[in-house]
Amino acid sequence: MNDKLPEGLDEFLDSAGWGGARVEPLVGDASFRRYFRVRDGGRSAMLMDAPPPHEDPGPFLDVGKWLTAHGHRAPEIHAEDRSRGLVLIEDFGEDRMRDWLDDNAHAEEEVYERAIDALVRLHQSPPGPFAPYDLDTYQREAGLFTEWYCPAMRLAVDEEGYRRAFEEVLLPMLPRQDPGVTVLRDYHAENIMLLGGGHQGLIDFQDALVGHPAYDLVSLLQDARRDVSPALERRMLDRYLARVDAGEHFEADYARLGAQRNAKIVGIFSRLWKRDDKPRYLAFIPRVWEALERDLKHPALAPVADWFARNIPQEVRDTGGGELQ
Repeated sequence: MNDKLPEGLDEFLDSAGWGGARVEPLVGDASFRRYFRVRDGGRSAMLMDAPPPHEDPGPFLDVGKWLTAHGHRAPEIHAEDRSRGLVLIEDFGEDRMRDWLDDNAHAEEEVYERAIDALVRLHQSPPGPFAPYDLDTYQREAGLFTEWYCPAMRLAVDEEGYRRAFEEVLLPMLPRQDPGVTVLRDYHAENIMLLGGGHQGLIDFQDALVGHPAYDLVSLLQDARRDVSPALERRMLDRYLARVDAGEHFEADYARLGAQRNAKIVGIFSRLWKRDDKPRYLAFIPRVWEALERDLKHPALAPVADWFARNIPQEVRDTGGGELQ
């Protein structure tokens, strides 16, 4: 981890009223963004360092302000310098949903119920002023599987057939995401903070688009980094469906987006290893692959399931994605 403090930090903190505060680096994740905890006496805040040209804090700021304006719990923004990529935000504390549940497994049902209810409220808001989650975006993301995972497994596959299969599967869904909802795209247990009074805070939402309401449900209930049992997934889906008018095709669309997202994640984790020298993400692939296999069993996924049957050897699938090379 690079602990070097961002350039211009002292000036930024002085102008924000936090001059002389102690700055502590935090462990990073799968991007160029870095985070620090800023302490000044009895108060604390979080510093995001999103340095250009690799990062741009603008989308985080814009989405966060939109969420707050519509009653959703994004961090309050204390100060911002977009040109330097520095943002000082509210400190949501240490209780990340995934880690907290590791020590409080008895509360899993209640915590997931609240996360579902937060999605219901988000989907009752008008869609934000964000770009659409269109077919080209879905295809570009799904294509990460053939771009990164398949070469790492030394698999020669029919890439054009893969694209056509996903197009056939996704096209019927697109009219059902118009006008759509705000899709946070990484709504899962590592990006939900547990706050006081049973409230939950949102982080890592800068990639929001306008798309299908099933997408963030897939992100939460087919979590790449935390086991969610099929039984819990079913109960939480039922909770959501009891609170919204989802339509008769919702569960088919949930499977469609599950297959798209899980194929994308397998590709991303392979890329993080091969390109970015971050092999720790490989350990998550079997969990993602297991969810992908469940999604492929839905009749709506027949063209994609057929492609996998013809292109991915059974021994690879039987080992949860196989051993990357």
